[in-house]
Amino acid sequence: MQDLKLFRKRIIPDECIFLKDDIILFSDEDIIVTKWNVIRPKKDLHHGYSCYFLKEGFKVSKFYKEDNSLLYWYCDIVDYTYQDEENALISTDLLADVAILPDGSVRVMDLDELAEVLDSGALSVPLIKLALLRLNRLLSIIYSGGFDKLKIHIEERED
Repeated sequence: MQDLKLFRKRIIPDECIFLKDDIILFSDEDIIVTKWNVIRPKKDLHHGYSCYFLKEGFKVSKFYKEDNSLLYWYCDIVDYTYQDEENALISTDLLADVAILPDGSVRVMDLDELAEVLDSGALSVPLIKLALLRLNRLLSIIYSGGFDKLKIHIEERED
């Protein structure tokens, strides 16, 4: 995946952003690990790392504050599209998210947005079903104590 271009596509708001400043630390046929700074300044979030699980359909990120302390882990349910002619990977956010706070608590978020796009048609019913299945798979991993096997890909590559 030499010179791969990464894009983040969101449904709400409707946008597709070239992640031109993200640094790919590792990639193979299963995962891509990146290091990045926020695109738009936020109150607490400053920088982080992400691991794209290409076969699972989710992205696990470690969010840091400016002082390099852990903010939380954030998991996006996504769909990946590879464009060969552009050597581009588009990660489409399927709205459902999971946050894992430093105290270990788990929060499932943005399910209301899934309901909203079901009404608006911004996502197809098959993609919404796929999002729910991937969310279920991720939660099963987390609740069975398997999250360490996901986050290790980032922790092994942190500076």
